[in-house]
Amino acid sequence: MAEKEINVLDELNKGASMGMDAIHFVLDKVSDNSLKEELHNQYKYYEAISNKIKELYPEYSEKEPHETNIMNKAMTWYGIEMKTFADDSTSKIAELLLQGTNMGIIEGRRLLNHKHTDKEINKLVEEYVKMQENAVENLKKFL
Repeated sequence: MAEKEINVLDELNKGASMGMDAIHFVLDKVSDNSLKEELHNQYKYYEAISNKIKELYPEYSEKEPHETNIMNKAMTWYGIEMKTFADDSTSKIAELLLQGTNMGIIEGRRLLNHKHTDKEINKLVEEYVKMQENAVENLKKFL
């Protein structure tokens, strides 16, 4: 039973880590103060989710939760650099972040639909998905 919980927590933590990485990589390209504020808020949400995962994880494993590896971080950075090289407008940055956030929503929904875990973890996945759905709505304003 604990294997499912560990898997869900790991996937969730990877998603939160990827979100924080993406925000970190684009923040210096953002000139719109409203978008900067939105990204700082999103970063705090991802960080809070990651902290909750780290609190829950010892109940299921003695190891640390999985995060994005250095190769994935490099690929994320490179992708952002390439996609914003010719166009680093507020709209383009919002579009890139929307694409990544939608992938996180899909993964979160998949976890909810196919990985039946205990109530506390399901609640955390629901919180993660809801946070990302709210982020999508907020980012749409910047397109």
